[in-house]
Amino acid sequence: MDLLKLVALDEEDLQILSAHVQDAVMKVGDLTLLKREKRFVLPLRRFAWEKEKRGLFRKGPHERRLSMLHFDRVLSVHSTGIDRQKPEDVLSLLAIHFVPGEAPAGTVKLIFSGGAVLSLDVECIEARLADTEAAWQTPARPRHGV
Repeated sequence: MDLLKLVALDEEDLQILSAHVQDAVMKVGDLTLLKREKRFVLPLRRFAWEKEKRGLFRKGPHERRLSMLHFDRVLSVHSTGIDRQKPEDVLSLLAIHFVPGEAPAGTVKLIFSGGAVLSLDVECIEARLADTEAAWQTPARPRHGV
């Protein structure tokens, strides 16, 4: 099994990481800020886009993988459209963007379907994505409207 491990230290790296976590799903209750470590952790079930044949809409089966995404040097977290009182709600991640502040600081924005947004104020970009051993087949391939 090919386990994906990525590190993002700048905006270009973050764009690559964003492409790999597009359409990942996670529960609201699993989002964790570790204040002392300045770390925000997101366990997610990502769609394995790297397994898809580029430019082709395969009929399946497709694959999802349990992965851990975390951001370090996080100063604060703000959310819009996410109800922390509903820990079983599922979020679908669409993209990750960086809004520069006073270099190298800025805000990492995690954009979810339905208009939900997590904003992480960071000292700098420092993110890691790592697959775990868990993987499973899924008949569904995420689709995006044009």
